[in-house]
Amino acid sequence: MEILTQTLSLFLHVDEHLAVFIRDYGLWVYLILFLIIFCETGLVVTPFLPGDSLLFACGALAASVEGGLSMTILVPLLIVAAVLGDAVNYSIGYKVGPGYLEKGKLRFVKKEHLEKTQRFYEKYGGKTIILARFVPIVRTFAPFVAGIGRMEYKRFGLFNIAGAIAWVLICAFAGFFFGNIPVVKKNFEIVILGIIFVSVLPIAIEMGRGWVEKRRGVAA
Repeated sequence: MEILTQTLSLFLHVDEHLAVFIRDYGLWVYLILFLIIFCETGLVVTPFLPGDSLLFACGALAASVEGGLSMTILVPLLIVAAVLGDAVNYSIGYKVGPGYLEKGKLRFVKKEHLEKTQRFYEKYGGKTIILARFVPIVRTFAPFVAGIGRMEYKRFGLFNIAGAIAWVLICAFAGFFFGNIPVVKKNFEIVILGIIFVSVLPIAIEMGRGWVEKRRGVAA
């Protein structure tokens, strides 16, 4: 219960936690941010780490005078972290092999997360690598499933780079331009919940469609 509370606090008050990191670690915060983005995109066991909300908070702090972050450093650094994360995740999936989706034996990987990502692939194909950047959970599993499915690496690499650039630029600059507007700053938790809601909405819609189709199949 305590871990759940701490995780929820990290998501809803990511701006406050980030400000503390900057105060306590100075320039080392760039390395911390790099590792968080890398792990969130590169390791299938850490889909719970903040992604969209963290990038938004980084942009907001970079825009404020006392923020202590530079967009000139931040944006290229986190794009590299996102690209490397997906590349590592793809490599892990590639080595695990196609049979894994049937076996599903990794203790810390939930089969339903893989199945959601598979459905995403069935609908969007290779573009999933780009679109998944904006969908929590699926973002972490998309490159893993691409590796398992033996997607051509050159094709994967192009989608990976395009998705990373779009994701970091959109989320970070959204925070930069809108994060310090008084009403946004005063209701930061609500804004973060809104970001999470919009991000999760595609998964909810897909799950709803899947449930309806399944019910129709049973009724037939």
